[in-house]
Amino acid sequence: MSDAPRRDDDDNVPSPCISICVLDASQSYCTGCGRTLREIAAWTDMSADEKRAVVASLAERLARAHTP
Repeated sequence: MSDAPRRDDDDNVPSPCISICVLDASQSYCTGCGRTLREIAAWTDMSADEKRAVVASLAERLARAHTP
């Protein structure tokens, strides 16, 4: 076993990017992952809690966008 400090998996929030980088008609968010341009640009500087908050909002955001 290593004596090196273990990184907490909770701090490793993966990007929701699915490599379909297209802005919606209003250019408010990416139609692939659902994030705004501001969220995409700030992702690497966000805390794990901030990233989790963004990820938690994406399903609803994309669902609203696809509702007529």
